[in-house]
Amino acid sequence: MCIAAWAWECHPAHRLLLLFNRDEYHSRPTQPAQWWAPGEGSKEMLGGRDELGGGTWMGCTRDGKLAFLTNVREPGSLIGAKTRGQLPVRFLQGSHGPLEYATEIAKEADQYNGFNLIVADMNSGTMVYISNRPGGDPVIQTVAPGLHVLSNAAIDSPWPKSFKGYLETHSDAEASLKQMVEGLMMDTIKPDRSVVPDTGVDPEWEYKISSIFIDTAKGQAQYGTRSMVALAAKLDGEVTFYERYLENSLWKENLIQFQMENAK
Repeated sequence: MCIAAWAWECHPAHRLLLLFNRDEYHSRPTQPAQWWAPGEGSKEMLGGRDELGGGTWMGCTRDGKLAFLTNVREPGSLIGAKTRGQLPVRFLQGSHGPLEYATEIAKEADQYNGFNLIVADMNSGTMVYISNRPGGDPVIQTVAPGLHVLSNAAIDSPWPKSFKGYLETHSDAEASLKQMVEGLMMDTIKPDRSVVPDTGVDPEWEYKISSIFIDTAKGQAQYGTRSMVALAAKLDGEVTFYERYLENSLWKENLIQFQMENAK
């Protein structure tokens, strides 16, 4: 589920350039990106919404917080596990900074199925990665400025979906966010079977979902890329959020812009 690539604090005009694909069963009810709040009186955040679990896979706030999540692919699952989609929501709604939040989540990380979580405060220039896989003590690390990739394994792991080269060649951000999504996030080319990682799940299924853009089926259930997002946060605090999403078998678009509060 999901793949992300981003340039963090390493561009002359942008704090962050982020590309993100969400892969999910087509039958899972989902709301496209919009401003929403999880409860009465809570802070609004921008992102898609999983109607089944009530959480999100990626979101940001007007005060500069950002969070996104990928699952760790593994053969088994924890019965009665907490919903991973609440992990980004709790950060975006809370008052904790990225490292403080990651430390808090580490205490309960064994209550979730495998996850990789990125939390950031774009105003302070702090980004933190936390994962509860492999087992044992959760991994917490500060994300250094530079280009990064995250899929269904540890951050910056060698992965057939890696596309650092694209970000390097497009680091001038001359291409529009829509062009970046169309040029990269819709790539259906699968790698050679010999380099597809062994995650413990069925090797044939792993191969089917090894491209950046996925459109396949598991039995009678259609599975694949449901949304593609490109987010650009400029140094002056201007944020552009572009989404291409699947709704009722049709691809639609969202373009949302806002000014980040307290931008420094």
